[in-house]
Amino acid sequence: MGFNFCTSSLLFGTWVAAIPTVKDRMGFTDGSLGLSLLLSPLGALTGVALSTKVFSRIPVGTWMYFGYTTLCLIMIAEINSVNRVMLWLCLYCFGLISFLNGVSSNATVNIMEKKYGRRMMSTCHGMYSLGGWISSGLAAALFAFHIVSGWQIVLVAAVIIFILYRNKNHLVANTDIIQSKSGLKFPSLTILGISFICMVVFMAEGCVADWSAIYLKETLHSSKALVSLGYFGFSAAMTVGRFNGDNLIAKLGSKKVVIGGGSLAALGFATVVIAPSVSIAILGYILVGCGCCCIVPVLFSASANIPGVSTVEGFAMVTTGGLIGFLTGPSLIGFISEKINLSAGFSLLILLALAAVVVAWQNKFLGGKKIDTPAITKQVQYDEQLY
Repeated sequence: MGFNFCTSSLLFGTWVAAIPTVKDRMGFTDGSLGLSLLLSPLGALTGVALSTKVFSRIPVGTWMYFGYTTLCLIMIAEINSVNRVMLWLCLYCFGLISFLNGVSSNATVNIMEKKYGRRMMSTCHGMYSLGGWISSGLAAALFAFHIVSGWQIVLVAAVIIFILYRNKNHLVANTDIIQSKSGLKFPSLTILGISFICMVVFMAEGCVADWSAIYLKETLHSSKALVSLGYFGFSAAMTVGRFNGDNLIAKLGSKKVVIGGGSLAALGFATVVIAPSVSIAILGYILVGCGCCCIVPVLFSASANIPGVSTVEGFAMVTTGGLIGFLTGPSLIGFISEKINLSAGFSLLILLALAAVVVAWQNKFLGGKKIDTPAITKQVQYDEQLY
């Protein structure tokens, strides 16, 4: 299961490295490229609307195999697009399929957690962070050997498709049908609370990715060699934290992890804002990573265990908040930075992180140390021989 999470970030990281090349080839300006990139979140929101119908008909294992294989082919076409229309279509489809892949993988991990009575969600999300690390380093190495982005994605996708094919029987053996009696409905305030926390965390991740280097360079006058260390420290903390998160959540409980993580993220952003030097600001970004690392895995597990709400509906409701945060956060910070300064933009994240702490404190769906094991509605029994 961990490889599925890693697959998404391997493909996405290869795409991120290819963006400058695609921009020049297509003749995009910064503004037109930014508008084009919004098609992926739009595709993901379409996935939210379709998810309950898709997974009430298609077993999660079947979707995982064909979904991740399809995603590889989409990314090959996306990076090698010959015109803007082809690129736009690929961006939209990438967002749509990525969201549905995420639902299938997270739902399967949730089923496995209940089946074996142990936490796995944080480790699987750690594999996503690890994939991002690998893809960024791999892209740099391949560029050094003069292998262009179009061939890089072919190589990466070919390896992924081969591994998926070799493990096809294991994937399709997950025969669970995730029932949903109706389409998405308006969530309760408690579910909206979880969605809000997810929005804040995704917003924090997006803003650190997009603005940390600019903050170090323009506000703290960092040298070019150090500007990437803020995001590097944040990513390192996220990866290490997620690989150790399942044990931490088991010891402290979900609610304490979210409350403590949100508080630590707020402290991290405060450290960035008041930092007198580059090294202190980098420490702040590391604190943000340490705080955010385990929150999303907790939220995904909680959203799958909401009474009266199917697993797909829970994931869709919560992830919608994350998509909104990831989409609007960096733009909002940029607007505040233009009107005031970048420090003021990061100060907003301090307030939002503290608000998330308050919401988590009062949320009844953030459980304790034990894994909830409510009955799971199935049309096909889970394959006992898989594990």
